[in-house]
Amino acid sequence: MNILNIGKIKITALLQGFSAFSFKKKLFLLVLVVACLTGGIWWNRSHQTQKTPQYETTIAKKDTLITSIAGSGTITTGNTTSIKTGATGTVKTMYAKNGDTVKKGDKIAEVTLDEYGQKRQAAAWLSYVNATNAVKTAQTSKNTTDIDMWNARQDIIDAEDDIEYITTNPIDPTTKEAYTLTQRTNYTKALEKAKNAFAAAEAKYKTYDADITNAQVRVTSAWYDYQQVSATITAPESGEIQNLILAVGTVISNTSDTSITIDTGVSSSNSLSTNTTLSASSQSVGFIKSSEGQFKATVSLTEIDIPSIKPDQKVTLTMDAFPDNTFTGRVLAVDTNGSVSSGVTTYPVTVLLDTTDINIYPKMAVSANIITLIKNDIILIPTTAIDSTNTNPTVQVMKDGKPTSVTVTLGSANDLQTEITSGLSAGDEIITSSALPTSTTKASSSSSKSSSTSKSSSIFSGMGGMGGMGGPPGQ
Repeated sequence: MNILNIGKIKITALLQGFSAFSFKKKLFLLVLVVACLTGGIWWNRSHQTQKTPQYETTIAKKDTLITSIAGSGTITTGNTTSIKTGATGTVKTMYAKNGDTVKKGDKIAEVTLDEYGQKRQAAAWLSYVNATNAVKTAQTSKNTTDIDMWNARQDIIDAEDDIEYITTNPIDPTTKEAYTLTQRTNYTKALEKAKNAFAAAEAKYKTYDADITNAQVRVTSAWYDYQQVSATITAPESGEIQNLILAVGTVISNTSDTSITIDTGVSSSNSLSTNTTLSASSQSVGFIKSSEGQFKATVSLTEIDIPSIKPDQKVTLTMDAFPDNTFTGRVLAVDTNGSVSSGVTTYPVTVLLDTTDINIYPKMAVSANIITLIKNDIILIPTTAIDSTNTNPTVQVMKDGKPTSVTVTLGSANDLQTEITSGLSAGDEIITSSALPTSTTKASSSSSKSSSTSKSSSIFSGMGGMGGMGGPPGQ
C-alpha cells in the first residue's frame, strides 16, 4: 500500500466521521473554520499595511559656520599692479620714479587738472559727500524709528491699562454712570491702533540695517571713484615702481583705458541734473612690482554678490592646472564700476595670492571662494532638516523615541548648514528624513487572498453538502 492510498483512506475516514456529526456540531465546526480563515487573513493584511516609519537622524552640535561667495576668473599678473588714474591735465610734481620702493597710498605724482578733469573731480567728491550723508541719514532715521517703537509700545501699555481699568471699574468717575458701548469701543480701537503703529515702526526699523549697509557700500565706491579722478596719483600697492611713464610736464589726456561713471546725485549750477553722471576714463601709467613676488587673479562677481565683498577678506582658490593644490589669498581691490555684457552686469575683484613656489602663469583659469563670514561655537544643523513652509520654521526632534515638532529661530546659513539661535540645544537628535519600509506588492497580496479563498472552497466541497444543510437532520 503506497502513501497516496494511505492518504485517501485517512481523508475518507475523516469525511465519514464528519458526516456522522449532528447538524449543530457541523454548523459549529463550519463557523469555527470560517472564523479562523477570516482572522488569519486579517492578521496577514494588518501586518503588511501597518508599517513603522524609519528615520534618519543627526545630532545638533556646536561648530563653525563659514559662508563664502564663489566666482571664476583668471590669473591677471604674476606679481605686478597697474598704477591707474582718471585725471586729465599736466603733471606738476613727481614724488617717485622708476625703481623706487613705495608703500600703498604713497604719493607718486600731482596733476594740474584741466577744465574737464576739474569737473570730474568735483563731481566725484560731491558723490562721495552725498554717499556719506546717506549713511548718516539712514542712521538718524533708524534712531528716530527706534524712538517711535518705544512710543508705540508705551501707547499699547496705556491702552491695555485703560481697558483693564474700565473692566474692573465699570462706572465712569467723571459722569458717575456706566461706561457706554462707544467708550468701550474707543478704548479697544486705541489699543488696536497702538499695536498697528508698533508693528509698522518695527518693520521699518528692521529695514534700516540694510539701508545703512548699502549706503556704506556706496561710500566705498564713491571714494574709490574720487581717488581715480583725483589730482593726486597714489600707489595702489606696496612694492617697486616699474614702467612709470610720467614726468613733470607730461600731459595726461582723456584716452580711455577703463571707463568710470560718476553719479553726481544732486542738481548743481554746472548744468548737471539730479542723478546725472559724468563719464571719466582710467588709464595705466605704470606698475608696482610686489616685493613678495605675489600673484594676482581677477574674479568676476554678479551685482547680487558684490555688496558683500570687502578688501582683505580671505580667499581660497583652485586651478585646473594644479588640481592637487589649494591656494590662499585676500581681496585686494573691488572694481565697483562693473561692466555690462549681453545685459548681464559683472564686477571684477582683484585677489592677491599668498606667496607660493608653484609656477603660475598669467591667463590661467581660477575658481575662487571669497569667505564673507566665519561664526564659531554656534549650533548648526543640516538645512534640509528645517521645514520653512509655515510662518515659523520648525524642526523634527526625537524625544522619547518619538518625533516632535519644535519651532526654531534661524541665524546665518551656507549652502549646507543653518545656524539655530533658539529652539534647540547641542546634543538634540534631529530628524533629517523619514521613510516607510519597502511594502509588499499588490500582486503578492492578491495572490495571498486568492490562495486563502481557494483553500476555503476546497474545505466546503469536502463536506459532502453537510448532510443537507438546507433542512433538519435526516431529511
